[in-house]
Amino acid sequence: MRWIVTKVVKNLLWNMGYQVFILLLPIITIPYVSRVLGPTGVGINAFTNSIVQYFVLFGTLGLTMYGNREVAYQRDNPERLSSLFWELTLLRFVTTGIATLFYLGFIVFSGRYQTFYLVQGLLLIATAIDVSWFFQGLEEFRITVLRNTLVKIFSLILIFVLVRTKDDLWLYILILTGSQVLGNLTLVPYLKRYVAFPHWSDLKIINHLRPTIEMFVPQIATQVYLQVNKTMLGALVGVQASGFYDNSDKIVKILLAVVTATGTVLLPHTAHSFAQGKHEEVEESLNKSMHFILVIAFPMTAGLAGIAPIFTQIFFGKGFEPVSSLLIIESIVIVLIGISNATGVQYLLPTNQLTPFTTSVVLGAVSNMVLNVPFIILWKSNGAMIATVLSEVLVTAYQLFKVKNQIHLKLIFQEVWKYFLAALIMGIGVHIFISVLSFSSIVALLGATMYGVLIYVIALLMLRPRVLGKMFLSFRKQHH
Repeated sequence: MRWIVTKVVKNLLWNMGYQVFILLLPIITIPYVSRVLGPTGVGINAFTNSIVQYFVLFGTLGLTMYGNREVAYQRDNPERLSSLFWELTLLRFVTTGIATLFYLGFIVFSGRYQTFYLVQGLLLIATAIDVSWFFQGLEEFRITVLRNTLVKIFSLILIFVLVRTKDDLWLYILILTGSQVLGNLTLVPYLKRYVAFPHWSDLKIINHLRPTIEMFVPQIATQVYLQVNKTMLGALVGVQASGFYDNSDKIVKILLAVVTATGTVLLPHTAHSFAQGKHEEVEESLNKSMHFILVIAFPMTAGLAGIAPIFTQIFFGKGFEPVSSLLIIESIVIVLIGISNATGVQYLLPTNQLTPFTTSVVLGAVSNMVLNVPFIILWKSNGAMIATVLSEVLVTAYQLFKVKNQIHLKLIFQEVWKYFLAALIMGIGVHIFISVLSFSSIVALLGATMYGVLIYVIALLMLRPRVLGKMFLSFRKQHH
């Protein structure tokens, strides 16, 4: 038992470390890219990328999440595990190949931005050769983290060396998409430890088609949040509006990557526990995870909303002022997605409750699309962001409603008000701090951030959340 806990903690630390690294990368690149490419260049990248992502989505079906879960189920059976890998990989090649043909047809008839669409198309190749789902299912996060870190450092250097003017937009996109291909290729040599050469006649590829399509439905809906807003803003308002939305979304997604890192780690672990009939362990895992998520999600929301004006000014530079209000609105989804990640990815999916998970995401996607048109017409980028937040409220509320009879929600959320109150005090403190400082600089931004963290920690210590204290003491005992 202790070995299992230690492995989960190690995987969580690996994944969290990687997410922190991903968090630092855009902090280095976005200010430079925003100033070199300008609002239009950033907007064209956001808009063309939103289009290619639809084809990537249809290419993967639901294979990533399905593969992760199935590998977790079968990892104690080496022979079946090897066959499973080949079955899902070949199915992925076929589906991605079909998506690529349709994408090439789209480029021919697109008219505008053909060069950029073509370079973005490398993401389809990256998708076809992606095997990270296999290692995640095995809970071998160290392999994927190390490879991806090295590739991202390499791409960072290339951006600063090669992207110098607005005319280098195609080169910037090439570096981003090319690094994805390279990153996925570096994982392939590690497969020989786990995968043997198959007996082609024994493979049952078609058997996986239906379950992957079932998992594909929630992924279609999820993609609506990620891409449709940018596509609709680009079409209804202009590529600059799409760029503003994308920049805000990138910052929030960076923070969300840290919040939802537990989901990536605990999905295979929870699936394995569920497969062995350890239902109490599944609920205990969710309880701890929810507290861990919310204790960092609330201060991130309050902190981001508090520093948004000064952050936008320093980070993005002139021409990107609308991003400030977008960050304030979107910061709310950090808490909402944190909760739905715990109930959905860490509970409903591993326990094979696909229908409520799918329904929740489809409800969110449909509401997002319905609200988008009137909201974008009325409030442009802000309208798209408000529609996103309202959609996430619906997703979270529906998932909580579906699990309320299976798990003790009152027990899970009984001390959450303490995190909320501590974060609220912090947000007010940061806002006052920035209002008193009349200058905008990195020093002021760092000062406000450190001041906010200090207030939050002091407020938490005064409120003394018991669940968090128990988790901390339990972790210390296991490592002494």
